[in-house]
Amino acid sequence: MAIRSRSLPARMLIFLFKTILWFLLVTSLWVLLYRFVPPPITATMLMDEQGATRDWTSMGNIDRSMAVAAIAAEDGNFCLHNGFDFAAIEQAWEERQSGQRQRGGSSISQQTAKNVFLWQDGGWVRKGLETYFTVLIELLWGKNRIMEVYLNVAETGIGTYGVEAGAQRYFGHGANRLSDTEAAQIIAVFPSPRTRSPSGGWTARYAGRIVGRMQQVRASTLDDCI
Repeated sequence: MAIRSRSLPARMLIFLFKTILWFLLVTSLWVLLYRFVPPPITATMLMDEQGATRDWTSMGNIDRSMAVAAIAAEDGNFCLHNGFDFAAIEQAWEERQSGQRQRGGSSISQQTAKNVFLWQDGGWVRKGLETYFTVLIELLWGKNRIMEVYLNVAETGIGTYGVEAGAQRYFGHGANRLSDTEAAQIIAVFPSPRTRSPSGGWTARYAGRIVGRMQQVRASTLDDCI
């Protein structure tokens, strides 16, 4: 008795299921690998016409003020949320709708997922993948590793990536002995590293505000996960 072959829709469903399964497996292993191995390169670095000066530095060799500055400026609830600061996302959405100056609603975890595994341009596909990778790194890395990778892959100037390269470029010494002001100045250029300089007037004033927030972070439990 002849065995009937599967219909086209059934074959398509099986193919789709296998594709999704392989995607989940490969991406999970990719993320797990980077829990222990520094990401060698990112899409942003590859597409940077100026090249990519970087020097991977472990969290133990980065002055704690750098992580405190990142929390103070970029994601005050970093240690408290599961990868998504929904209050910040809602506020950013309301500002966009009202036409006010738009601030980013992405958490440090989301920015890390984007910087390491994806590309910079927007779009719903990238945002969906960013959400997926954010969940994975929160599950497989933990907060300390997320912060370590974030501080090592973020663009800190034209052709410059990571806080070690940024510290050497701007201050002539390593990230292991940054003052609060220096850490704040590096973080202040993160939103627009190709157009801002730590010594610029507006950036310097913004860094001063970050230093004030850093004292508030230290006085609270907002940096306890680092």
